[in-house]
Amino acid sequence: MAFSGDILPHSPIVRRAFANGGGQFHDFSPMFAAVAPVLSAFDLAICHLETPVAPPGEPLSVYPLYGVPASIATAIAGAGYDRCSTASNHTIDRGVRGVDATVNALEAAGVAQSGMARSPEEAIEEVFEVNGGRIAHLSYTFGLNGLRLPRDQGWRTKLIDPVRIVADAMDARARGARLVIVSMHWGVEGTSRLSTQQRSVADVVTASGAVDLIVGHHAHVVQPIEMVNGRWVVYGLGNFLSNMPTGNFRMPQSQDGAIAVATVLEWPDGRLTIDTPQILPTWVDRRAGWVIRSVLHELDAPTTGEELRRLLVGSWWRTAAVLGPHIGVLSGS
Repeated sequence: MAFSGDILPHSPIVRRAFANGGGQFHDFSPMFAAVAPVLSAFDLAICHLETPVAPPGEPLSVYPLYGVPASIATAIAGAGYDRCSTASNHTIDRGVRGVDATVNALEAAGVAQSGMARSPEEAIEEVFEVNGGRIAHLSYTFGLNGLRLPRDQGWRTKLIDPVRIVADAMDARARGARLVIVSMHWGVEGTSRLSTQQRSVADVVTASGAVDLIVGHHAHVVQPIEMVNGRWVVYGLGNFLSNMPTGNFRMPQSQDGAIAVATVLEWPDGRLTIDTPQILPTWVDRRAGWVIRSVLHELDAPTTGEELRRLLVGSWWRTAAVLGPHIGVLSGS
């Protein structure tokens, strides 16, 4: 399985996508082209789409209230993703119509999702099958930037509550899931240091035994990977697609991201466990049109120019400072 961090189309990215489409439509696919062969090789690839899609007939918008082109879903599908987590602090930036538009766009592109719901029934995550294994994928966010859901539509998304997460995971297992993955939108922006909430929630959720893997995002920089109560917690995968470093996020680490690779092992007694997660570092090449680059693959390519190689090496070292035990090494080192 492969997981990646925040997909956050800032205004320059949206403008470039429009240029990619010849000024006729928004085409984000060139930004994912370099990593598509990597992602497509996995049995299950899960992204995190942090921003909602703008409702049909309504204008696009960016920070602080996002509403991005629906064609982002087409690019996500073309990159090889099977599903996305969608619960984030921006989930209801464009209201419940934005939630519907996002799920509709992903569905039309053939991408499943967890974290948004068009109906109370859809808020109960499906149990789906991959290579004969039945899996549930749950998605939660720390908050909604002060916005509120309609009083009678609290099912539209899910806030982080350890008791609820454990209950949802146990319900998924009762419905046949043999593996439960939880996506968490959490942590403190701009720092690799773990927050008190991250540690306490991870401890309660993993101690239940109902969740097999936690994968996080939101900090816009990579965060550590730890085993907690016998379960792996990937606390933060950084930015997968964004215009950072910019604004309040001027640190170069905000241009770095990671694809977390988690292999499921089946034992003779029928148990499923997650092997030690491995990391494929990524870096957003803004100069080339916000192209997402797989750092190790590009460093291994003889056609990579010296200036790009220098920038990729810098990204590798920044990511290695946080995730070193889980990532590969440079060729020849």
